[in-house]
Amino acid sequence: MKKLDIIFMGTPDFGATILEALIKCHNVKLVVTQTDKVNGKKTYVSPVKKLALQEGIEVFQPVNIRKDYEKILSTPCDLIVTAAYGQIIGTKVLLHPKVASINVHGSLLPKYRGGAPIQRAIINGDDKTGITIMYMAKGMDSGDILEEESIEIGNQTSDELFVNLARLGARMINEVIEKLVDGKVNPVKQDENLVSYAPNLTKEDELINFNQDAFMVCRQVRGLDSNPGGYFTIDGIIYKIYKCEEVSSDSIEEVGVIEKVEKDSFTVRCLKNALKVKEIKPAGKNKMSVRDYLNGKGKEIIFVGRKID
Repeated sequence: MKKLDIIFMGTPDFGATILEALIKCHNVKLVVTQTDKVNGKKTYVSPVKKLALQEGIEVFQPVNIRKDYEKILSTPCDLIVTAAYGQIIGTKVLLHPKVASINVHGSLLPKYRGGAPIQRAIINGDDKTGITIMYMAKGMDSGDILEEESIEIGNQTSDELFVNLARLGARMINEVIEKLVDGKVNPVKQDENLVSYAPNLTKEDELINFNQDAFMVCRQVRGLDSNPGGYFTIDGIIYKIYKCEEVSSDSIEEVGVIEKVEKDSFTVRCLKNALKVKEIKPAGKNKMSVRDYLNGKGKEIIFVGRKID
């Protein structure tokens, strides 16, 4: 395969996995990623930036890429490859490379255009999802499709699905680039009648809704998983849920009431059946098993008949 000069744009672990694959086969001249996050005295850099610095690749971190893009235009390249970058990219940048600008997206387009396709596929109960590699266009995730591959979702959490989709994208990307350069791709236009969107998650999306069937609550928890995590509140204190399962229940308790407490779990009544919670994260504390929480202060907060806010 001919080595190409590439500008890569991405931010989270998903993007870093794609970048790692590109580095093995091509010359990545510049990495564009989101700005560092500062929380108190700690500074957090993106996984993509960490990998770029390890590999000695120059990093560019514009606050607003639609206004600050001259660094990109002054860097000659054959391809721009993006994967979960996190900003809308302007036309001048998209038209900059000699060959094309392409994107690695975590859904089977035209389904789930937007920033949270992986989480929403789980939350919505889809059987499968996949990776789409496409030409980038002015509209969000609207470019012609170069290649798609699907995988089954099963009972994966969003964390697990992110990893598996990133690995799939990493396996696909260099093959697609080779086909693209050799003129062996057959781009397919997206059917606009089938378009759906997966907007970024909001705080409202993260609030666990017990007023639905328990299997749907489980999907919500799996879809939100470790980041940002689904939550409920008791006395205004946030508790995030991580491990849970649906259990049969014919309790007469109202929705949102704790109907059972055991050594390693507590069970919350849902519209149909109940949610058995095994792992939580109280605000200001680390993630812990329900067993550990109940062995401490938790037994004063989690008890049968307790109504969740």
